[in-house]
Amino acid sequence: MGLIKITNQIVVDEADLEEKFVRSSGPGGQNVNKVSTAVQLRFDVENSPSLPGAVKVRLKALAGSRMTDEGVLVIDARNHRTQSQNRKEARDRLLELLQEAAEEPTPRKKTQPSKRAKEKRLEEKRHRSRIKQTRRSVKPDDE
Repeated sequence: MGLIKITNQIVVDEADLEEKFVRSSGPGGQNVNKVSTAVQLRFDVENSPSLPGAVKVRLKALAGSRMTDEGVLVIDARNHRTQSQNRKEARDRLLELLQEAAEEPTPRKKTQPSKRAKEKRLEEKRHRSRIKQTRRSVKPDDE
């Protein structure tokens, strides 16, 4: 087996991946009932020594329901008729997910509204207020 390069610093060993082939419900004609073409790729994120802690946290958030309670990422690929195509798709999706998790999000910079924006907002409030005042019913003592 070899190594899968995620970034320049992060490399995942292919031995950490577990592939299971199951019967697919997709296209395939008569073959669909006989051949196990769908791929279930499992990657133990929680116990992986190659992933830094911050990447694991982001990966768990990105994976959502694909992550088990034990911290295992499960990717199911069954779109193609052959095992090799489904296997490639599952690995590509894993690679894409890992690369996305490896990117550090840029921190948000706090900004304040400009003076003109504040003035515009207050003017709009005054305008709304005037419109609503005209809708009020006239009381007899106000005349």
